Amino acid sequence: MAPRRSPIFSFQRWLGAQRRQRLRLWLTLVRRELEAQYQGSVLGNAWPLLNQLSQLLIYTFIFSIILKSRPALASLGDSTMGYGLWLFCGLLPWIAFTNGFSRAATAVIRQPNLVKKVVFPLNLLPLIDPGVAMVESAFGTLALLVATAIAGVNLQGALWLPLLWLPQFLLTAGLAYLLAGLTVYLRDIPQVVGVSLNLWFYLTPIVYPLSLIPEPWRGLLLTVNPMAQLVELYRGVLFEQQFQGGLWLKFTAIAVILFWLGRRCFQRLQPGFADIL
Repeated sequence: MAPRRSPIFSFQRWLGAQRRQRLRLWLTLVRRELEAQYQGSVLGNAWPLLNQLSQLLIYTFIFSIILKSRPALASLGDSTMGYGLWLFCGLLPWIAFTNGFSRAATAVIRQPNLVKKVVFPLNLLPLIDPGVAMVESAFGTLALLVATAIAGVNLQGALWLPLLWLPQFLLTAGLAYLLAGLTVYLRDIPQVVGVSLNLWFYLTPIVYPLSLIPEPWRGLLLTVNPMAQLVELYRGVLFEQQFQGGLWLKFTAIAVILFWLGRRCFQRLQPGFADIL
């Protein structure tokens, strides 16, 4: 009887030697970027969590205390703390998403020396910032889970979260590939992204519930705005213990398509990088 191979061995064999080498290189680059961002600071890697919490406090103060627009939630009530947890759940994927691909827009032009090295795999550069953003988001997710547990919410639905992270990363990486490649030729891209994100934020139900959107527009928003889908998926699994399979399939399909298109565009533009930089 032939010995049974472990799933880890099968996965490593599927990856192949070259893919494993590039995976290790990418993980090393992500780690170095994390260390470089907060090198010399007193709080170190605690800064990403503090930045997330500062945005949470600002939006909670404006929309919950001043504008009194907090929704009544079955699992959290209509308290300010409940609205803060609900808001934080929407902010976390948004911050990870926007930080990941907006910083990656300059991933290629920040590394002209690496671009001119023939042996360096340039397709790893746009993936560094999305990886860093996902790691930074993990600190906020852990804080959210702890606070939600203290508030008395059942965390059984949090077991579904890993199913959201892979398509979230693919979506971020796809836009990172697209923007990183285009920025080499058009340096206005990062500024355009900054302006566009302001509009995109308020078109995503983060500070307000999806139910406030009129019914004819609600379905359209969930169809064309993948971040609206992701935010609803996060809140569904954490606060309603409900995994929306149909919405997840739609979001995953958009993420895979955008990843393929972004990487394809990057590969098409890559031959001219060294000449321009």
